Amino acid sequence: MAAFSSEAEVYEFLGGVFRRGMGDADLVAKLEPTGIVLRITYTDPDAVITVDMPGKEVHQGAGLGPEPNVELFMTADTGNRFWLGKVVLPVALAKGQVRAKGPVAKLLKVLPLAKQMFGPYREHLESAGRTDLLNA
Repeated sequence: MAAFSSEAEVYEFLGGVFRRGMGDADLVAKLEPTGIVLRITYTDPDAVITVDMPGKEVHQGAGLGPEPNVELFMTADTGNRFWLGKVVLPVALAKGQVRAKGPVAKLLKVLPLAKQMFGPYREHLESAGRTDLLNA
């Protein structure tokens, strides 16, 4: 059974980690020059998040935001486990748990910056009482 019960929960938690990241001036200063526009299409439940790093914006919903230059496709559960530090993206790509389109090498270069958001993601789940997601 999927850990997220609705698209709204995916946007609250998985979208929330990106919104908090865009609120971190130091992180944004490192991401903005990459030119990456990342679209993540989640399933179970379906949700789409587009992160415009140069534009410093997060868009939620299919068809919203600028055209991506890198796309990832995964279940929302995989996204949750990634932000908990339980999924290594290059391994997940190799195993087919995550599919990618576009210059993924560009994304992998900034991947270490994502680790800064593991703690805030966990804190958000804890403050919301979502032990189910923490233990996923």
